[in-house]
Amino acid sequence: MNIAILTSGGDSSGMNPAIKKFVEYSYQKRYTPYFIYNGLEGLIDNNIKKATYKDVSGIIFRGGTIIKSSRSKRWYEKKYRQIAFENLQKHKIKLLIILGGDGSFRALDIFYKEFNIPFMGIPATIDNDIALNDYSIGVDTALNVIRTSIDEIRDTASSFKRAFIIEVMGRECGYLALNSAIANGAEMCLIPEIEYNLTNLKKKYLDEIKNGRDYFIAIIAEGLNKTNEIKKWFEKEIGFEARVTILGHIQRGGNPTIFERLQAVKFITTALDSKEKNKIVTFYQNKFVLRDIDEITKNSYELNKSMLKLAKPLMGV
Repeated sequence: MNIAILTSGGDSSGMNPAIKKFVEYSYQKRYTPYFIYNGLEGLIDNNIKKATYKDVSGIIFRGGTIIKSSRSKRWYEKKYRQIAFENLQKHKIKLLIILGGDGSFRALDIFYKEFNIPFMGIPATIDNDIALNDYSIGVDTALNVIRTSIDEIRDTASSFKRAFIIEVMGRECGYLALNSAIANGAEMCLIPEIEYNLTNLKKKYLDEIKNGRDYFIAIIAEGLNKTNEIKKWFEKEIGFEARVTILGHIQRGGNPTIFERLQAVKFITTALDSKEKNKIVTFYQNKFVLRDIDEITKNSYELNKSMLKLAKPLMGV
């Protein structure tokens, strides 16, 4: 059987280890693996090639995705999906594996309903915002990139009486900010999911300053759009000179961690071992669970309640 893999949407570290395992495990199971380059755009453009061991040699430590990714506006028009189907027919491809987010999964779900091409979805997004899924490929590496950045910023912060406001990615999900703030001992954590209270934080900070606190690390989720506002607040209300660091796309890169590589392998092997198709492979409560796309889209992602409880003092609530 010919099967193909593509990466869609934002890249994340761990995609390359997953791609490597896809090729190796496919041959082990006597499948013929193919790469679809440039995501959904590559499906339309027939940018499809048989994959070999040589293609994946030496890629396990690299961030990003060697088969590249894209966001495709053309995919929303059925005439282009028809072209994609015809391209798959030329290569006799019977199954698609897609690494991406829920938007990518919905794109292939529509494709399956129209042309009966089965697929398996694997969560790969540093935002970690897929419902009923605790872990997406790329998350652990992103958290470690953030950790390194905060550690280096803290060196400067501790040398001056300053507040450092660090904006992390995540779209409308506060997962990265929440976990980074707790793991790195931040004094503030603001995320879209919880309403914060600056009045309570001001009182808390002024008391801490009296007891020796002489710098602040504040972690802000990008989805709030409040980074510059918090900078001004520190300067006006707390009396600390403030600096803003927006970490941006460095969070999507980096050498995949050991945990990332192991999870990538497990996601891929779970997908290829499954007798069920048209499923999303989720990692939920420390085990892999196959889910229908509708089950995911009808639910909302929820942050870990125990982590939220730990972080509430950092939000003034």
